[in-house]
Amino acid sequence: MIQSIDYAAISPPVALAIAALVVLVADLFVPDGLRHRAASAFALVGTLVALGLASWLPTTRDRRTFCLPAGCSYVADHYAAFFQVLVLAVLVVVLLLSFANVEDDRLPAGEFYFLLLASVTGMLTLAASRDLVSLLVSLEVVSLPAFVLVGLRRADPRGGEAALKFFLFSVVSTALTVYGMALLYGVTRTLQVDAIATALRHVHAAGGPRHSLAAAAVVLVVVGFAFKISAVPFHFWAPDTYQGAPTPVAAFLSTASKAAGLAGLLILLIQAFPSYADTWGPVVAVLAAVSMTVGNLVALRQWQLVRLLAWSTVAQSGYLLLPLGVAATAGGRTPVELAAAGRASLAYLAIYAVMNIGAFACVVAVAHQLPRLATADVRGLVRRRPLLAVAFALFLTALAGLPPGVAGLFAKVVVLRAAVHGHASWLAVVAAVNTVIGLAYYLRVAAVLFTDAPGDAAADDEANEQPLHRRRISAAGVAVALAAIGVVVLSIDPQPLLHAASTAAGGLRRTVLP
Repeated sequence: MIQSIDYAAISPPVALAIAALVVLVADLFVPDGLRHRAASAFALVGTLVALGLASWLPTTRDRRTFCLPAGCSYVADHYAAFFQVLVLAVLVVVLLLSFANVEDDRLPAGEFYFLLLASVTGMLTLAASRDLVSLLVSLEVVSLPAFVLVGLRRADPRGGEAALKFFLFSVVSTALTVYGMALLYGVTRTLQVDAIATALRHVHAAGGPRHSLAAAAVVLVVVGFAFKISAVPFHFWAPDTYQGAPTPVAAFLSTASKAAGLAGLLILLIQAFPSYADTWGPVVAVLAAVSMTVGNLVALRQWQLVRLLAWSTVAQSGYLLLPLGVAATAGGRTPVELAAAGRASLAYLAIYAVMNIGAFACVVAVAHQLPRLATADVRGLVRRRPLLAVAFALFLTALAGLPPGVAGLFAKVVVLRAAVHGHASWLAVVAAVNTVIGLAYYLRVAAVLFTDAPGDAAADDEANEQPLHRRRISAAGVAVALAAIGVVVLSIDPQPLLHAASTAAGGLRRTVLP
């Protein structure tokens, strides 16, 4: 059988994959003195090209390719474009953060940028995949380069330990996912998402042993993807992995990788498993409540900035899952409510990504001068770097949901509204309580930035600053500025983003509506 391929549909991941290969090949022939600059330039240009293609596709029409009678394996619609644009925008910021970090940590430039682009290529494919095999392969393409990126600092034993923990937990989660998908194939006799939804609807109505087997398969798949977004109790890898990895890689894992996991989870839950919402709904609701609570409570005790942000991302995973928890109630399992839940999760993810990548950018900006990255080390930062301190405070208040970063408040209102309208008011109460808990550690760090330490040595630090630091400020400063502009724009006018999330969720809604 000969299939026609719509190359326009697959152009964003293809462009990024070509850029990754160019980076790797150029690393072999470019002289040592120019190797890092060439690799970073090729990576950035390839990312911008892919970003342009991903932004252009939704303006034409939904494109489908690799199609079989049961359905198409790759769908380039508004849903896929939403994730592709988001992930590529995050990648641009991560590349800016990496320019100085790669050189300072003596990381192999060619390998670093190749692995980063390869992982994002898997993310772009994952958002458009519509069969189980494509979803699984894309997920592994996301994960395998990430293992190496975490442990790329060969001289740092913490990096090796972090990579090993990340790998072992990922293997277990992948095994659960594969087993669940195998059971689904045994029950439905198909791999296509749309065909699985139709088959499961009949299995659920018929009941019996096949119904129980399908329910177990759905739970296993949810557990596997819960690891990817670091939801409790599948979060144990995240704090140590983020702390042991290069800081730009930690920023990448906490935003782009989490977005990829949510992209696959939404496709499966809303498109493939809507008839089993009574099974996965309570599971997701419990995961959301526990993730918010554990993440926030443990973050209260953290003194190291990266670990604090790591536990913050665990808590944020709970907010991402909260709208989907509406399926725990009978009133929240209607097709309209499920689509609304997906829309709320998409909106929250986009706003969270901007806030979180900005906070990590600020940490990268001070990482070389403050190797411990302790909270006490940034005391009085406003005296040494006023603009950076103001930006850091903006991101922290946004994550807390307070002015002036009211983008975070909009995000929390969106998910709380979805929970209330979906008749899961208890989840909204849990989220509200956790929002108050989160204020404690976000505001604690923000206050430290503007508090002078006894015997403040700001003048001495300014005098001892070296040209290397200025290069870091120029590279990370652009990343911080881009994220800050994003937070300010979303705080003033979040409506375009909410509209984009609603349009992206339209693809999910078309599938689940009768």
